[in-house]
Amino acid sequence: MSNESDTKTQAAALLHEALVIDGHNDSIVAHIRHHNRSLLGPGGQGPRHSGTAAFAWEHEDLRPRGELQLDLPRMKSVGLDVGFFAVDVTPAFPNHLSYALDCFGYLLNEVSGRDDVQIVRRVADIHAAQQRGATGVLLAVEHADATARSLNVLRALYELGVRAIGLTHNVSSWAADGCAQAREGVGLTDYGVALVQEMNRFGMVVDLAHVSPGAFAHALEVSSAPVIFSHGNARALRDHRRNLSDAQLRALAAKGGVIGLSLVRFFVADDDDEATVERWVDHAVHVAEVAGIATVGLGSDFDGGGMLLDDVTALPLLVEALLRRGFSDAELRAVLGGNLLRVLAATIG
Repeated sequence: MSNESDTKTQAAALLHEALVIDGHNDSIVAHIRHHNRSLLGPGGQGPRHSGTAAFAWEHEDLRPRGELQLDLPRMKSVGLDVGFFAVDVTPAFPNHLSYALDCFGYLLNEVSGRDDVQIVRRVADIHAAQQRGATGVLLAVEHADATARSLNVLRALYELGVRAIGLTHNVSSWAADGCAQAREGVGLTDYGVALVQEMNRFGMVVDLAHVSPGAFAHALEVSSAPVIFSHGNARALRDHRRNLSDAQLRALAAKGGVIGLSLVRFFVADDDDEATVERWVDHAVHVAEVAGIATVGLGSDFDGGGMLLDDVTALPLLVEALLRRGFSDAELRAVLGGNLLRVLAATIG
């Protein structure tokens, strides 16, 4: 009983002492679906301009999808320092760009002028936020069609503050095949090559979650900087197209990249009853054994299917389970945020 109590205490303390970075959530769109709920929590007032652009959302189902799992106060309470706040533009066809802008505008209206929230444009912003106890928000896009097949739009998104872009979202994009529409031996499109190269030049994170195996391999060849696989798991433990094979994990490690281990139950186990925190730790152990501890990170997918935990305040359960498996303090700090910080330092600067 004492050991269990000590583990809980150690886990809670580590979350507040270490830099903790989560590589993926879908909380912006989830809060809009919940009738423009505030990301500042129950006491928040919501954005000053909370109406959504009707044409941008005309193909989106605005009904709430379960209870909200993450907001800024809950991040702060548990010790989650930085989150990748992603907008999946796939449902908005053909209004991908306006949908992304509407969602990012929603968030920016929420946090504008607040000292307790920091939009992360550089790694220095993460350190500055830590020093003053602020929460870091990194803007991310899922599905590169948000760029409207224009490198000028990419530049505009960068200036807005977007620092990570996923090339696809299961279905194919102008940049690459998605994992649900994969073609044998097909890599990035010509636009996809140019996009990755320009993202490298600007200082943006290339996210390969959801891409086809061919696009994954080609992107690693093209990119001059480390990449991430923001949310997924080990295919050797759960044979799902969204998870990475051992060969892919080794290739990601060779590039200096990181996989954010997802809390999506059907990425963790075949049977829902077998999708447990302990099974999630099995994925962490496997990735560490196959690709090295430097390749392991967090990619919860809260508010986008990451239902293995009830909400962000349950993060200590993951740390407790990792501690029970014998992960050292240094290894835990790497997994919780150090590894993603290394990639950010090599990409956004």
